[in-house]
Amino acid sequence: MIYQIEIITRTQTEFVNVTSQIQELVGQSEVNEGICYLYVPHTTAAVTINESADRNVVKDIIFTLNKVIPFEDKYRHLEGNSAAHIKASIIGPSETIPVENGRLMLGTWQGIFFGEFDGPKRRKMLVKIVAC
Repeated sequence: MIYQIEIITRTQTEFVNVTSQIQELVGQSEVNEGICYLYVPHTTAAVTINESADRNVVKDIIFTLNKVIPFEDKYRHLEGNSAAHIKASIIGPSETIPVENGRLMLGTWQGIFFGEFDGPKRRKMLVKIVAC
Protein backbone atom coordinates (compact mmCIF):
# COMPACT_ATOMS: atom_id res chain seq x y z
CA MET A 1 0.00 0.00 0.00
CA ILE A 2 1.19 3.50 -0.81
CA TYR A 3 0.21 6.15 1.73
CA GLN A 4 -0.11 9.81 0.88
CA ILE A 5 0.26 12.77 3.18
CA GLU A 6 -0.91 16.26 2.32
CA ILE A 7 1.31 19.22 3.06
CA ILE A 8 0.06 22.79 2.84
CA THR A 9 2.88 25.29 2.56
CA ARG A 10 2.49 28.93 3.43
CA THR A 11 5.56 30.64 1.98
CA GLN A 12 7.62 30.53 -1.20
CA THR A 13 10.47 28.61 0.42
CA GLU A 14 10.07 26.55 3.59
CA PHE A 15 10.82 23.22 5.17
CA VAL A 16 7.96 21.42 6.91
CA ASN A 17 8.84 18.81 9.53
CA VAL A 18 6.80 15.70 8.65
CA THR A 19 8.61 13.23 10.92
CA SER A 20 5.67 12.55 13.24
CA GLN A 21 3.29 12.04 10.30
CA ILE A 22 5.66 9.52 8.70
CA GLN A 23 6.20 7.69 12.00
CA GLU A 24 2.43 7.49 12.47
CA LEU A 25 2.12 5.80 9.07
CA VAL A 26 4.88 3.35 9.99
CA GLY A 27 2.89 2.47 13.10
CA GLN A 28 -0.32 2.03 11.10
CA SER A 29 1.47 -0.22 8.63
CA GLU A 30 2.33 -2.70 11.40
CA VAL A 31 5.71 -3.28 9.73
CA ASN A 32 8.13 -4.23 12.48
CA GLU A 33 11.29 -4.42 10.37
CA GLY A 34 11.61 -2.96 6.91
CA ILE A 35 12.18 0.11 4.80
CA CYS A 36 10.24 3.36 4.54
CA TYR A 37 10.43 4.98 1.12
CA LEU A 38 9.50 8.65 0.74
CA TYR A 39 8.85 10.29 -2.61
CA VAL A 40 7.79 13.82 -3.56
CA PRO A 41 6.02 13.88 -6.96
CA HIS A 42 6.65 17.57 -7.67
CA THR A 43 9.37 19.29 -9.70
CA THR A 44 9.65 22.28 -7.37
CA ALA A 45 9.60 20.48 -4.01
CA ALA A 46 11.82 17.91 -2.29
CA VAL A 47 12.43 15.83 0.82
CA THR A 48 15.48 15.76 3.07
CA ILE A 49 16.65 14.51 6.44
CA ASN A 50 18.45 16.93 8.70
CA GLU A 51 18.63 18.27 12.24
CA SER A 52 15.24 18.89 13.81
CA ALA A 53 16.30 19.96 17.32
CA ASP A 54 17.44 23.46 16.35
CA ARG A 55 15.09 25.37 14.01
CA ASN A 56 17.98 27.61 13.00
CA VAL A 57 19.49 24.77 10.96
CA VAL A 58 16.50 24.84 8.60
CA LYS A 59 16.66 28.64 8.48
CA ASP A 60 20.35 28.43 7.59
CA ILE A 61 19.64 25.91 4.81
CA ILE A 62 16.97 28.17 3.33
CA PHE A 63 19.23 31.23 3.65
CA THR A 64 22.08 29.47 1.86
CA LEU A 65 19.90 27.98 -0.89
CA ASN A 66 18.42 31.42 -1.59
CA LYS A 67 21.88 33.00 -1.62
CA VAL A 68 23.38 30.40 -3.97
CA ILE A 69 20.25 30.08 -6.14
CA PRO A 70 18.49 33.46 -6.17
CA PHE A 71 14.86 33.75 -7.26
CA GLU A 72 15.72 36.40 -9.83
CA ASP A 73 18.54 35.73 -12.28
CA LYS A 74 18.99 35.26 -16.00
CA TYR A 75 16.85 32.12 -16.10
CA ARG A 76 15.21 31.07 -19.36
CA HIS A 77 12.26 29.07 -18.05
CA LEU A 78 9.14 31.02 -18.99
CA GLU A 79 7.14 30.08 -15.90
CA GLY A 80 9.47 32.12 -13.69
CA ASN A 81 10.26 29.42 -11.13
CA SER A 82 13.62 28.13 -12.35
CA ALA A 83 15.20 28.68 -8.94
CA ALA A 84 12.60 26.33 -7.43
CA HIS A 85 13.38 23.63 -9.99
CA ILE A 86 17.11 23.92 -9.31
CA LYS A 87 16.67 23.77 -5.51
CA ALA A 88 14.38 20.74 -5.79
CA SER A 89 16.92 18.99 -8.03
CA ILE A 90 19.74 19.63 -5.57
CA ILE A 91 17.81 18.44 -2.49
CA GLY A 92 16.12 15.55 -4.30
CA PRO A 93 12.70 13.89 -4.49
CA SER A 94 13.24 10.84 -2.28
CA GLU A 95 14.60 9.37 0.94
CA THR A 96 14.94 5.82 2.26
CA ILE A 97 14.81 5.08 5.99
CA PRO A 98 15.22 1.71 7.73
CA VAL A 99 12.47 0.64 10.14
CA GLU A 100 13.24 -1.45 13.22
CA ASN A 101 10.85 -2.41 16.02
CA GLY A 102 8.14 -0.40 14.25
CA ARG A 103 10.17 2.83 14.45
CA LEU A 104 12.02 4.91 11.88
CA MET A 105 15.75 4.49 12.47
CA LEU A 106 16.56 8.18 12.48
CA GLY A 107 19.50 9.59 14.39
CA THR A 108 18.95 11.41 17.68
CA TRP A 109 18.69 14.86 16.11
CA GLN A 110 17.34 13.89 12.70
CA GLY A 111 13.96 14.84 11.31
CA ILE A 112 12.27 14.46 7.92
CA PHE A 113 11.53 17.71 6.09
CA PHE A 114 9.37 18.44 3.08
CA GLY A 115 11.08 21.22 1.14
CA GLU A 116 8.90 23.77 -0.63
CA PHE A 117 10.56 26.02 -3.20
CA ASP A 118 7.59 27.40 -5.17
CA GLY A 119 4.90 28.02 -2.59
CA PRO A 120 2.58 28.55 -1.11
CA LYS A 121 0.93 25.39 -2.42
CA ARG A 122 -1.00 22.27 -1.52
CA ARG A 123 1.43 19.36 -1.94
CA LYS A 124 1.70 15.65 -1.31
CA MET A 125 4.31 13.12 -0.31
CA LEU A 126 4.05 9.43 -1.10
CA VAL A 127 5.08 6.90 1.54
CA LYS A 128 5.70 3.18 0.98
CA ILE A 129 6.58 0.96 3.92
CA VAL A 130 7.91 -2.49 3.02
CA ALA A 131 8.57 -5.37 5.42
CA CYS A 132 11.92 -7.13 5.20
